[in-house]
Amino acid sequence: MAQHVRDIMTSDLVTVEPQASVAAVARMMRDEDVGAVLVTEEGHLRCLVSDRDLMVRAFAEGVDPDRTTVMQAASTDLVTVTPDDRLDRAVRLMREHAVRRLPVVDGDRPVGILALGDLAMERDEKSALGDISAARPNG
Repeated sequence: MAQHVRDIMTSDLVTVEPQASVAAVARMMRDEDVGAVLVTEEGHLRCLVSDRDLMVRAFAEGVDPDRTTVMQAASTDLVTVTPDDRLDRAVRLMREHAVRRLPVVDGDRPVGILALGDLAMERDEKSALGDISAARPNG
């Protein structure tokens, strides 16, 4: 059984610059089939924006999605882990901060992302969350 974040993190990152519009980020999420994008500037992690952030902080507020930057919708209260952190610490942080995804960093540079679904599949792939997380989307 995996013990460290590096063992199950996703290292295939989707990133955007802070000035990207929320409309462009929403299209990117759709096209890349991801629920979160890391906002970086010159390779340094600034924040994470999730599909929920876009809905609650941008679209639900009626802002112009082509003129609103991702930084205006992103959660800047960033909680991160390192590849060497133990999975138990990641679980504790997700629980304490009520987040579903943790950026994985080396210093302030993103190297991965750890999602609740990744943990569910690792810890108990037969659980409802593990089973759903392993399923391929239907398009």
